[in-house]
Amino acid sequence: MSSIRRRTLTLILGLLFLGLLVISVFNVHDSNHEIAEVYDAQLAQNARLLQGVMRMPMASKEHAELYQAFNQALGQATPGGGGHPYESKIAFQVWSAQGAILVHTTSAPTFTAAPASAGFSDVVDQKQRKWRAFVLDDPQYGLKIWVGERDDVRADLVDRIVRHTVVPNLIGSLMLAAVIWLAIGWGLKPLVDMAARLRARHPGSLEPLRLMPLPTELEPMQAALNRVLAQIQELMGRERRFIADAAHELRTPLAVLRVHAQNLMEAGSEQSRCESLAHLIAGVDRATRLVNQLLTMARLEPQADVRTPTAIDLAATVRESLVQLTPWLLSKGLEPVLDVSGDVGPVRIDPAVIDIALNNLVTNAANFSPSHGVITVRLTKKEDRYELSVEDQGPGIDEAAHDRLFERFYSRGNDQGAGLGLTIVRAIADRLGGQVRLENRAEGGLNATLEIARF
Repeated sequence: MSSIRRRTLTLILGLLFLGLLVISVFNVHDSNHEIAEVYDAQLAQNARLLQGVMRMPMASKEHAELYQAFNQALGQATPGGGGHPYESKIAFQVWSAQGAILVHTTSAPTFTAAPASAGFSDVVDQKQRKWRAFVLDDPQYGLKIWVGERDDVRADLVDRIVRHTVVPNLIGSLMLAAVIWLAIGWGLKPLVDMAARLRARHPGSLEPLRLMPLPTELEPMQAALNRVLAQIQELMGRERRFIADAAHELRTPLAVLRVHAQNLMEAGSEQSRCESLAHLIAGVDRATRLVNQLLTMARLEPQADVRTPTAIDLAATVRESLVQLTPWLLSKGLEPVLDVSGDVGPVRIDPAVIDIALNNLVTNAANFSPSHGVITVRLTKKEDRYELSVEDQGPGIDEAAHDRLFERFYSRGNDQGAGLGLTIVRAIADRLGGQVRLENRAEGGLNATLEIARF
């Protein structure tokens, strides 16, 4: 794409030259019209003046002398006679009532007879030169006066007017284009400075731009760039946290796996090998759960561009998630129960989020439930929210450790846990605009509730 300066200059100059062309065409047309009017008026005026001279009361002899003097004087109107070059392009002729030529100039066209009609007309002489003529008929004195002017006189004047107007306008437009080019460059200098500042920044610098003073038009651009930089910084921060958490938490499980692998290699009996192999498999399972939980946490981090999900059937989603967990619960000797109360309508939530939350709540409940215990999943409709609760029959929680249960990697009473389950559920609650409640049940066990906003 061409530069802003070039695009702006092209548009401005295009409009300028288009306007100049329209004005020039109008000026030429108007000049032609006005020059024609002025020169026609002069022709008529010259004819009237010549009529007045020819009407002077004189004797016939004096008239003859006057005509002769006229002819001699007009005969001197030549380009080399010291006069104006246009004199030879203006001509007069006067006829008497009998058709005799009384007065004429040498430059006048030759007529076989006096013109029949009075007024303005166009005449072409023997040399194919065009004349603009005016004929004045004076029947009182028996005169017919013809005054003519070569058409190239008018054309030359129009040409001079065009040269004296259009050419200076064209030169002025070119000079104006240069000035506009410099002015646009001056106007775009803040943008050039911003680009230079951006190029000069360190590649790893994500600090917000602070360009002062800044034109009003560039303030939205700076704000948008700062938002992008903040989003990049947040994204990189999430990646750093994920890498740090993964490195920190995987270090110990990997070390434990190495120990179990060494014990397996050094085992002296079949029983020792089986025990080491069982510990190794359990360690692999724990590392797998930890990786899955870390990936889930990374997935639930706030996103810069969160699209509104489609509406889902919340009750059906919870039911399907619990069905997926049922075989695992039964294998642990636990009985799952689902209780949906009230009219649960559709909500705009990512179904995967509900599946992750329920999976973690049910897993926590299963880890602390006694054998043959019951895990009850309840979905209840409230005034402005839904509540998804998971009840177990375990020992409950110590109120003093309530707040620490939501800390990352804090695992109470479960050596196989990664300590991320409730942290993930709380992240989901924050994403859904709700909260997580942990309450000990009066009959024993824990009730973990996730609030889901209805709107």
